[in-house]
Amino acid sequence: MLDPQELDRQYNVRSTLSEHAGYMQRWAVQSQSARNNLRCEANYRYGSGDRETVDIFPARHANAPLLILIQSGDWHTRETRDLAFLAPAFVDTGIALALVHHASPRDTSLIEIVRQLLRAIVWIWHNAHDLGVDPQRMSVGGHAVGAHLAAMLLATQWPAYACDLPDRLLHGGVCISGLYDLIPVARAPFLRDALQLDEAAAHHLSPINYRPPHSLPLVTAVGSQESREHQRQNRLLAQVWTHCPVRDVAMPGHHHLSILDALGDSNSALFAATQQLIGIKQATSRIGVHR
Repeated sequence: MLDPQELDRQYNVRSTLSEHAGYMQRWAVQSQSARNNLRCEANYRYGSGDRETVDIFPARHANAPLLILIQSGDWHTRETRDLAFLAPAFVDTGIALALVHHASPRDTSLIEIVRQLLRAIVWIWHNAHDLGVDPQRMSVGGHAVGAHLAAMLLATQWPAYACDLPDRLLHGGVCISGLYDLIPVARAPFLRDALQLDEAAAHHLSPINYRPPHSLPLVTAVGSQESREHQRQNRLLAQVWTHCPVRDVAMPGHHHLSILDALGDSNSALFAATQQLIGIKQATSRIGVHR
């Protein structure tokens, strides 16, 4: 078991990346550009909370596959990143993109954020045809905190949530640099106050303690320059969700932030793997497959 100081070193990404502010500023500019230059249907409401909204970047044809990205940021600073800068690559390939917003951890609990996202997915599924997307080709994804939340959604028993929902509501998932076992995360001193999780709550909110009801395909990835704990966390879904085909994409030379740029790069192995998961085209030989 790692001591508290080592947990901080392993999980406090901001303290190890001096480029952090530069990435945030560039992504904000690129996201605004995407909103200005692409069709964006903003602020659909899926719940009563101020931040319970969805932005849709439609594909250029009806009945398109949809990638739902969880708009999350940093548990420690409680900032939210705008992921609209990823939209151009997906829209150009024929994939609609949904950006789901949720409450900040400073305003509500992590379990309530999960409940909000459940409502969001159900709202999108019920309104899929009006949004121009195929309800049978909805995939979910996220980066870091967003990957944790995406994994929680992938493990959901949908008919138990609402009787009118299909057993297999989501087609698959894309989980990048995610955290799937929250017990060591909750023990890191710099996160302890922000998360307010005891060991029982951390266990309850760890995706590895659940099992997706179907053999859902997954894409996972972690940068080669990320910490040992991020590397370990990345391996967990494949180790625990043994009934799910998991394609882990090798990302040499990438750290915790640059890997997100790769998701929006149409020439990257990560983008190609995501396309293949969604069913747009065959991935190229650049994809590193494990298992």
